[in-house]
Amino acid sequence: MNALIKKWNLLYNQANVADYSAAKVLTENHYLLPSTGTALDLACGLGANSLYLAQQGLAVTAWDISNVAIDKLKVCAATQGLNINACQENIQVESFAKCSFDVIVVSRFLDRTLSDAIIGAIKPNGLLFYQTFNREKTNRVGPNNPDYLLAERELCRLFAKLKLVFYRDNALIGDTLQGLRNEAQFVGQKYSV
Repeated sequence: MNALIKKWNLLYNQANVADYSAAKVLTENHYLLPSTGTALDLACGLGANSLYLAQQGLAVTAWDISNVAIDKLKVCAATQGLNINACQENIQVESFAKCSFDVIVVSRFLDRTLSDAIIGAIKPNGLLFYQTFNREKTNRVGPNNPDYLLAERELCRLFAKLKLVFYRDNALIGDTLQGLRNEAQFVGQKYSV
């Protein structure tokens, strides 16, 4: 087992699915979701986004490198009778081959090399909901390595091939004790063919 799997398994072994909630970019923009279709929760962790998407009526595929997280999500989904296909996946560009989704959600995960593959896996008129940590932070929450932190408006550049539907990065503007801080949010729609 590689070190990355061990790291995340250790974290998720001590965590409870009920302690996590879906990303705000998803819950605050839920009205944009289709009433039916397929969704991918990329780097799903314990699957809060997966559970939320399935509760909205979507057939969900959930990928994460941690088998512990996937096992916990499977149990939770089965208990709630939700349509979630949770799979352990070391996510790479090849993971997206022959995949197609109406919705893709990415929360607190950043691998810039996957941007084009993510776009390619979105169906025409499909949506990408993305929320992750940025470099301009009010505190030390999240990673400190800049490889895993967004530069200013980086999500807009990474997904410039999509129609911009929504973007927010409050950065250090105004009262930094209020509003979403430390993370940027993006919703983009793939153009129809």
